[in-house]
Amino acid sequence: MMLNGKRVLITGGTGTLGKALTKEIINRYPDINRLVIFSRDELKQFEMSQTFSEFDYPFIRYFLGDIRDLGRLVRAMENIDFVIHAAALKQVPAAEYNPTEFIKTNIIGTQNIIEACMDQNVKRVVGLSTDKASAPINLYGATKLCSDKLFVAGNKYAGGRDLTFSIVRYGNVMGSRGSVIPLFIKNAKKRLLPITDNRMTRFNISLSEGVDMVLWAMENQRGGEIFVPKIPSFRITDLANAIGPNCNHETVGIRPGEKIHEEMISESDSINTIDLGKYYAILPTSGKYTIDKYCDELGGSKVDEGFSYNSGTNEEFLSVDEIIELIRKNLDKDFEPV
Repeated sequence: MMLNGKRVLITGGTGTLGKALTKEIINRYPDINRLVIFSRDELKQFEMSQTFSEFDYPFIRYFLGDIRDLGRLVRAMENIDFVIHAAALKQVPAAEYNPTEFIKTNIIGTQNIIEACMDQNVKRVVGLSTDKASAPINLYGATKLCSDKLFVAGNKYAGGRDLTFSIVRYGNVMGSRGSVIPLFIKNAKKRLLPITDNRMTRFNISLSEGVDMVLWAMENQRGGEIFVPKIPSFRITDLANAIGPNCNHETVGIRPGEKIHEEMISESDSINTIDLGKYYAILPTSGKYTIDKYCDELGGSKVDEGFSYNSGTNEEFLSVDEIIELIRKNLDKDFEPV
């Protein structure tokens, strides 16, 4: 049992994914030694502690702090074995207007994570990325690409330490704060759905699938990989017809920094990409593992040169009925289109 007896810290632990990870870790690893929830919002920590209290779960600790503060991270990571780095600023339009704030959190904060992990002899680290980090056109994606590059380089920066850094990259998490599905469900009550562009597509992953992937990456990482899930896409028009078929679908135009289609693996990455069955792994251009050795150990195969993974050309798309069923399964069992 991977995390039993171990000490784990989650940055951004009071976010949507952090809370879901906490719940799954408690269920899956009942003998975990310590689980530290690190975040900067005292109210969210208080609210989360009403569900996961230190009385009911004596291994849980709530640690207030910001990843911009290296000293606080070093203190929080004392005797920690594994780190899941989920803290980030994420809203695309906000990044376009507040670039320095995103740089401080997403880039400098990630470097602080790396430094603290090395100082405190952490063993394994998984960082959460985004499809917007692949061939980015917006500031948010650019900061996450830098964050990914820092994590990959961290494996060399760690020197002879028993420490590995890997990355999980995926698209829209169904139902996460600020995402399009909760927005459409809310706006459907007003009978008006704002569609940025009728051509737009997005990848879709459920919260439980995202959690499973993070824990799988923690167990199977070798260091320096960017893991990418094989997940379906949806068309924004199909999403609108699933949630509010009788609503007014108003085209409002693309927001600053948005793409028509998202990409998780670019054509340029294909020369280093491995197909692992359920996931892809983009290997670092230089590292301790060759492609052949990596394939032998994890049972993968190299993708064809020129391969890319794009939400617009994806082989699997969700139908309107499938979107409705996913909403009922993951968000609201009583959901009905408006």
